Amino acid sequence: QVQLVESGGGLVQPGGSLRLSCAASGRIFSINAMGWFRQLPGKQRELVAVITSGGNTNTADSVQGRFTISRDNAKNTVFLQMNSLKPEDTAVYYCYADHTTRTYAVQHYWGQGTQVTVSS
Repeated sequence: QVQLVESGGGLVQPGGSLRLSCAASGRIFSINAMGWFRQLPGKQRELVAVITSGGNTNTADSVQGRFTISRDNAKNTVFLQMNSLKPEDTAVYYCYADHTTRTYAVQHYWGQGTQVTVSS
C-alpha cells in the first residue's frame, strides 16, 4: 500500500499564493505520474496539473500561468505552487499518484484532500 499525505491548504485572499505538498510513503516500488485534481462544490473532480517522473507536465487551461507543478523524485513528493489565486479556485485539492509494483501492476492512489479557500 502507498499513502499520500497532503499539506499546505488554507484560507488566502484573492491574489495571494499557497503551496501544496504531497508526500508518498509506504511500500513504494516506482512512482510514475503524480498530480493534483480539485473538486469544486457541486462539481466533478477535475485535473489541475500532472507531472511525470521525467518532469513532463500538463496544466489545465484555467490555471495556466498561475499554477506550477513540480516534484522531488528522491522524496516521492509533488508540489503545487499556486499564485494569483482567484475565488473560483476555491475547492478541495486532491493529490494523485500512479504506482507500479514489483510485478508491474499499476495502482492509482489518492490523498485525503486539502481545502483551499480564496476569499476576502
